[in-house]
Amino acid sequence: MAALPAGAPAALPAVKSPGTIALILGCLLARRPLLLPSPALGADVTERLYEQAGVGHVLAPGRPPAARRSPTVDLSGNALLLTTSGSTGLPKIVPLSSTALDQFVTWAAGAFGIGPGTTVLNYAPLNFDVCLLDVWTTLARGGRVVLVDAERVTDGGRLLALVERERPEVVQSVPMFYRLLADAARAGGRTLPSVRHAVFTGDTMPVPVVAALPGLLPHARLYNVYGCTETNDSFLYELRGTPDPARPLPLGQPLPGVEALLVDAEGRVLDGPGSGELYVSTPFQSEGYLGAAAASGAFVPHPEGADDRRWFRSGDLVRRSPDGTLTLVGRTDFQVKILGVRVNPQEVEHLLLAHPDVTEAAVRAVPDPAAGHTLRAVARRRPGSRLNSLSLRGHLAQRLSRAAIPAALLITDEPLPRTATGKVDRERAGHVHFTEES
Repeated sequence: MAALPAGAPAALPAVKSPGTIALILGCLLARRPLLLPSPALGADVTERLYEQAGVGHVLAPGRPPAARRSPTVDLSGNALLLTTSGSTGLPKIVPLSSTALDQFVTWAAGAFGIGPGTTVLNYAPLNFDVCLLDVWTTLARGGRVVLVDAERVTDGGRLLALVERERPEVVQSVPMFYRLLADAARAGGRTLPSVRHAVFTGDTMPVPVVAALPGLLPHARLYNVYGCTETNDSFLYELRGTPDPARPLPLGQPLPGVEALLVDAEGRVLDGPGSGELYVSTPFQSEGYLGAAAASGAFVPHPEGADDRRWFRSGDLVRRSPDGTLTLVGRTDFQVKILGVRVNPQEVEHLLLAHPDVTEAAVRAVPDPAAGHTLRAVARRRPGSRLNSLSLRGHLAQRLSRAAIPAALLITDEPLPRTATGKVDRERAGHVHFTEES
């Protein structure tokens, strides 16, 4: 890489391995901007990302850097070039500055007591922003990272054995990880006493999984963290006592230096109770996307010109209660009209997951010539449960308008399909084999 100008980026497919981590550390220490594309991306998509970032060399453990012809892009000051999931098209490149990374490390190390010798479990792929805590904060503070083999992320028995053997003190992962761990531990009545901080992120935590954690992790403080790839962690909520099963976990309190706004459909900032899109500004955020996505309008000034901060439009619909509690409702772009009534499918999904006999759920809106849209839902019931669609409809009817009750509600005993990020794949979930229909 010596021939590259100082600010020109390299790329490294984020295959999880000690060799990959060593190369990333080398680039961070050399102040070399580094693009970390998912190894699961197709060759065409990866090449387009290389072009947008101006990548001059592609790295791989144990091999000389592969030079490529690409326009030089000066990204001086940036450390990591993360990417979004690409679920709605080409992944967006999210540059993260060295300053933002340093500020995040300072917060995360202090919040979770990560220092020399601290063992932290890494479940997520290395190209995910959650690795800023799992891997980079841990190594920056002299801790020890335990990598979960990418081929074994859905094997609950192996995950349980790994945690028992390596005794991590800090764990951060998606709800699926905790469900797999709890199911595997329940059979043998085992607990994981080494864990003192357990963080869940990325998706809604089902009530039965939350209820299992105090027994599974008897010495752990439990947290729900909210953030986007573009802003990194923004809110933290610590669970104390038994959560209300009728509502999703709150977003929690803003992290130090984080500011948040709720903005209604007319662009007005809401000061009191109500629902609106969440705007966030954090010390850890990107300055904006690279390439064509830079013009997407996601990074904006204050909607009423009240300050000179750079705000990120999250696209998340959030409700503020009279006591100031913020709760995630769904995505602003997922709302549909059913018989003229505005409905958010993700809110329906949250209420399905609030039922104590539901372990997974997915809700999808499908076009309908008469109603505009209808909802199709699938729920996986707890093993041994006799839950049926009639009782589950009753659960929803107590909390939703008639228009929001799914026209098709299917019950299954099989796990729902998942995306690479561990979230339920709503599109594929509509095609699973169901044991009961309504």
